[in-house]
Amino acid sequence: MDKKNLPMWELEESARERGFTLICGCDEAGAGPLAGPVYAGAVILPWGLELPYLNDSKQVTPKRRELLFDQIREQAVAWSVASVSPEEIDATDILSARMKAMQLAIDQLSPAPDYALVDGNRDKGKHFAISTPHETVVKGDGRSASIAAASILAKVSRDRYMEEMAEKYPQYRFSQHKGYGTKLHYQMLDQYGPSPIHRLTFLKKWEAARHE
Repeated sequence: MDKKNLPMWELEESARERGFTLICGCDEAGAGPLAGPVYAGAVILPWGLELPYLNDSKQVTPKRRELLFDQIREQAVAWSVASVSPEEIDATDILSARMKAMQLAIDQLSPAPDYALVDGNRDKGKHFAISTPHETVVKGDGRSASIAAASILAKVSRDRYMEEMAEKYPQYRFSQHKGYGTKLHYQMLDQYGPSPIHRLTFLKKWEAARHE
């Protein structure tokens, strides 16, 4: 394979050179919001697959993310999406929840991968860790096709969930901010208080400010 032509496959190629055959990318979405689950995607792509516009989900327009979401699911060797609830995030911590969501997504892949490329620089939290043989990749969603694909699945899945919650709890305007701590979101919290899908541990500063 010509590395110059397929720079997004260098990490996968390196893993193959070490003897691994089924390499998945894994990424999560929604670590920072005040509401909703954290989602993770895991993807094994056909070797060398090139998808137009595939990149870190934050660098791809919503319309192209939707197109890629369908293309990835249609063309992947295996793909999965998993999530961890706001209640569990509150009961543990967000780092542990991120690790659990990613490992759940990896565990759901069939065929099972023998190696994982995990976005970020962390592979364990206080309560959960990545147990599949793996390496962490800083800014991996812009460096690995497999991680980029996983980031698209996680981001689109979470956004779709928040759109559903926008219909269930219209007063919070979740479709506009997707649960992130925007000025509008804090205004809605001031007006209505937390919803059943808010992460209460993420609202401590807001609660403290209200009681000053």
